[in-house]
Amino acid sequence: MTYVVQTKYTMTQSIFNSLKGNIWLEGLFGLEKENIRVDQAGNLALTPHPKVFGNKLKHPYITTDFSESQIEMITPPLPEISEAIGFLETIHDVVSLELKDEYLWPQSIPPILPSDQQIPIAEYGEDGKEARKYREFLAEKYGPKNLLISGIHFNFSYSEKLLELLYRKANPSVSFDDFKDEVYLKTTRQILRLRWLYILLYGNSPMSDTSAELQCKKAPYAIKSDLIALSIRNSCFGYQNFDDLFPDYGSVPKYKESLGQMINGQKIVASKELYTPVRPKFIRNPDHISYLEFRFIDIDPLTKAGVSPEALRFLHTLAIFGLLTDEPDDFGEEAQSEVNRYHNEVAMYGLETEKVSENHYQVWLEGKLIIDKIRDLLRELDINHAEYLDSLNQAMKLIDSPKQREVFGVLKGIEEMGYIPFHVEKARQYLNESIANSYNFHGLEDMELSTQLLLREAIKRGVSFELLDRKENFVRFLKNGNTQYVKQATKTSLDNYASILAMENKLVTKKILEEHKIRVPKGLEYTNADVAKADFLIHLGNPVVIKPNQTNFGLGITILKENTDEQAYQRAIDIAFEFDETILIEEFIAGKEFRFFVIGNEVVGILHRVPANVTGDGIRTVSELVELKNQDPLRGKGYRTPLEKIQLGEAEAMFLKQQNKDFETVPASGEVVHLRENSNISTGGDSIDFTDYIPESYKQIAVHAAKALNVAITGLDMMIPDVSAEATDDNYAIIELNFNPAIHIHCHPFQGKNRKLNEKLMDALGY
Repeated sequence: MTYVVQTKYTMTQSIFNSLKGNIWLEGLFGLEKENIRVDQAGNLALTPHPKVFGNKLKHPYITTDFSESQIEMITPPLPEISEAIGFLETIHDVVSLELKDEYLWPQSIPPILPSDQQIPIAEYGEDGKEARKYREFLAEKYGPKNLLISGIHFNFSYSEKLLELLYRKANPSVSFDDFKDEVYLKTTRQILRLRWLYILLYGNSPMSDTSAELQCKKAPYAIKSDLIALSIRNSCFGYQNFDDLFPDYGSVPKYKESLGQMINGQKIVASKELYTPVRPKFIRNPDHISYLEFRFIDIDPLTKAGVSPEALRFLHTLAIFGLLTDEPDDFGEEAQSEVNRYHNEVAMYGLETEKVSENHYQVWLEGKLIIDKIRDLLRELDINHAEYLDSLNQAMKLIDSPKQREVFGVLKGIEEMGYIPFHVEKARQYLNESIANSYNFHGLEDMELSTQLLLREAIKRGVSFELLDRKENFVRFLKNGNTQYVKQATKTSLDNYASILAMENKLVTKKILEEHKIRVPKGLEYTNADVAKADFLIHLGNPVVIKPNQTNFGLGITILKENTDEQAYQRAIDIAFEFDETILIEEFIAGKEFRFFVIGNEVVGILHRVPANVTGDGIRTVSELVELKNQDPLRGKGYRTPLEKIQLGEAEAMFLKQQNKDFETVPASGEVVHLRENSNISTGGDSIDFTDYIPESYKQIAVHAAKALNVAITGLDMMIPDVSAEATDDNYAIIELNFNPAIHIHCHPFQGKNRKLNEKLMDALGY
């Protein structure tokens, strides 16, 4: 088989032999999803769009479609399909958590609808009069109920690098922009020819509530309240133009000219009223195509995001296949009419497993042949992306076993529960999932959890952001001309570099705090391990903390409460020197350690961090108890979950040894065994919110300490023996100030209230 890029300029220039590999899969992918808000009984919600999301005209992620009750979620263009779906699911979570006694309806076909007059058309205020006027026109022409049929739009563009390579290899006598237009127009024509296969496999709007009053837009204009189909949304009962409209996809000028003729002939009032299943989009340049919008995707009720990665990867390979295969005709009116009829027949009758339409198209055999050809194409192009190959295998399984399609799971649920109860239950399930995981940014789970929380808040507030360095958690935020660069959530322009360096250096921090009459632990500094070890007698019998001068996350810190074991003392010194060339040996301050989070002149959160611990049951060993506690889904590694897994390393072994225990010790039932003295969450500690229980006097000391170092954001660690007593000159001590404190431990503590530091940080950044 020969695969070609065939346009009117390049003719049949074969290129697949010289351009191979996964570069064919590179591109940008975006999603737009319409979700109707419903009350808990499945009725259309008649409440206004949530005010928390601000101006609908300016919000980059959350707006409304036709109705005030119809939320539209929009992702930016992203380099991976999985990222786009993750972003969409995160928007879904953010919206769900702000709704009051309402759900997001997980189906393209509407819920229980009131009369046309009661369906609220979207409001946009003074600045959105034209948007409102256009929607009123649509309501008059198509009917409000029809306009509530919702779906997902898949925005797709090939990578510029891929297009540039294709351009060079094809060597056409036209500009690069014109060449790209031809590539996108050919893809458009081919997807319009092939879209029936996607609908056959992934169509999923099979039934409706009688209140929808479905009406076919084509003759004989039937009304059906009991319609059962594969995809009602894609059928004549869905959201379509009344007239058969046939754009000219031969070139961009011809396409625009054909739309102009439709407008002049009063078939449509504007190009956006042309509801074709594929729409070229002209965003960056009105004369050239920026990307394609695939508009025939049903909302899948069995997934929270509404669409699966497998389905979109299959659609992506279908686009590549279309680009690299010959076209059977010029795609004029006759050809378009035929593929439109095929599209409608599959949407209406695709639940059948034998044949579709009066002409007995053998869709299952034809689908199998197409998928086999796509497999051959990927093989010859040396495309070995496992997830894309899996999506083709999944598609073939659905061809071989049509009853495994998701639509049959939906039909089963409707049969058992009823149309409205089934979808309400799914909506309730997805809300509970959003509540249970209210901290992750789906698709970006590899980033620090504090950064994920900040990005979630950016979505809610309509703040655009760009990941400048994903590995380093470096983000650029932008809204209304306010640009902020943030690294790891709390490294911001609000702090100066000198203050950060001062916090990083514990010796400098101590000296500055002492100068401001703030109590810190007494101690000595060492730059030589032998000298430090030789001072064992000086520290003998005194509880001490041995730590690197510059450290974070509790790394390299050892606490010796009795300090009578010289071997343990020397090993603690070696550990500290592994992390810095200067170490500190300080007095151990008795009491509980508290993390004060300071932003500006305010303490916005206080945590007591309990060192890593397990509670005995009289049966399991310490190591077994640790394994059991680490199974908590809130515990993970690398600050990507609210709590960290407890480790079983050298530091833990040393601390257990001081208690005459080891990993194989079986603690008594109810006995609490600590595995560390330091209470960092990063080493498996538990976080307990104390913000409302610490006297104001300690908070004032924390703010004073932050001002002493001239810092706007810090996590300050303070030892307090008795939190019921007001602060005095000697009943507390500040251990350190952290220049990059985590916010997630305050947002999702082990015990206590969410202090929403992501919101407070966005406030501080001016958003």
